[in-house]
Amino acid sequence: MKAVVLTGGEGTRLRSISGGLPKPMMPLLGVPLLERTVALLRENGFDSLCFTLHYAPRIIRDHFGDGSAFGVRIEYREEPTALGTAGAVANCADFVGDEKFLVMSGDSACDFDLADLLADHRQGVTIALAAQAEPLPYGLVLTDRDGRVTGFLEKPTWERVVTDRVSTGIYALSPDVLDRVPRDRPFDFAKDLFPLLLQEGAPLRGRVMEGYWCDIGTPRAYYQCNLDALDGLYHLPGQDAPPRRVVPCRDRARLMRAMSEALAGFGADFTDGLTVQNDRGRVHLAPLPDRCALALEGDRAAVRRLEALARKLERDMER
Repeated sequence: MKAVVLTGGEGTRLRSISGGLPKPMMPLLGVPLLERTVALLRENGFDSLCFTLHYAPRIIRDHFGDGSAFGVRIEYREEPTALGTAGAVANCADFVGDEKFLVMSGDSACDFDLADLLADHRQGVTIALAAQAEPLPYGLVLTDRDGRVTGFLEKPTWERVVTDRVSTGIYALSPDVLDRVPRDRPFDFAKDLFPLLLQEGAPLRGRVMEGYWCDIGTPRAYYQCNLDALDGLYHLPGQDAPPRRVVPCRDRARLMRAMSEALAGFGADFTDGLTVQNDRGRVHLAPLPDRCALALEGDRAAVRRLEALARKLERDMER
C-alpha cells in the first residue's frame, strides 16, 4: 500500500525549541517523530512512501535515504516553492498511480489503525477525525449520521463551536481527486479542495478514529505529546513490549464495574484486575492507582476493542 507523507513543514511556532530542525524531525522520546510515523505506516502495511519536501530537505533525505533501513521504500518530491498541502500531494501523482492511497501529516503523532481507514475508503476523500476537548486550534468537520461531511469550521472561536470533531490531516484518497488540484498555484486541502468537493457534491466522508492523536505544532503540545507517550496514552509504534493504553474516566471503580458486567460472559478472569483471553487475543485491564483512569495491556487488536468498549461505557455513564 502507498502513502504520501507531508514533511515540508518548518515549524515556526516551534523555533524556540527546534534548533532549526524541520518540524517532522523533532525528537519524540529520543526518536524523530517522522521515524515514529514511518514505523506506524509500516506496521499498518504501507511499504511504499513518498515524502513531500520543502524546508531543510537534506536533513530528512540524509536520515531516511531510500527507506530500506526502516523497512519501507521511500521516494521524494521536493518543492522549491511551497505548493500547499493538496498541491504537494498532487505533485506525487506519478507515485500514486491509479490506486487509492493514504495522505499523512508528518508533524502529528497518532496510533490509529490506518490500514482499516484505507480499507474502508470507497470514493473521493475520507477524512480521519479525532474528538478534541479544546478544538479551537483545529479545523472542525461537521458530518451527518452516515458520516457524510456537511460543513467545515476553520479554527473557530468558542461562540461558533458546534462539534468536537477535528480534522487530523490524515486522509484516504482516490487518485481521481487529484485531477481537481490546479498545478499553477498553491492549493490546500482544508481551504481549497474540501470546500470545492463539498460544493460539487463529490464523495466526502469523515470517520472518527479510535486512538491517540496530537499535533505537535506548539512547544506546549510537543512536550505534552512526550508526556503522553511516557504515560501510555500514546502507544509508540515499533515497541516490542505489549501495547498499553490508558483510558481517562470520571469514576474508575464504576467503569470497572461496567466493564466487568459487560465481559462476564466472555470468560473473564477477575483474579488480578480483569483479564480477558480468547481466540482474538489477551487483554489485562485494571484501574491506575494514582489517577482516575484504566490501563489496558495485551494484544494490539484486542486492546483496541476493549478500549473502544471502555470509552463507550464511559460516554454512556455521562449521559
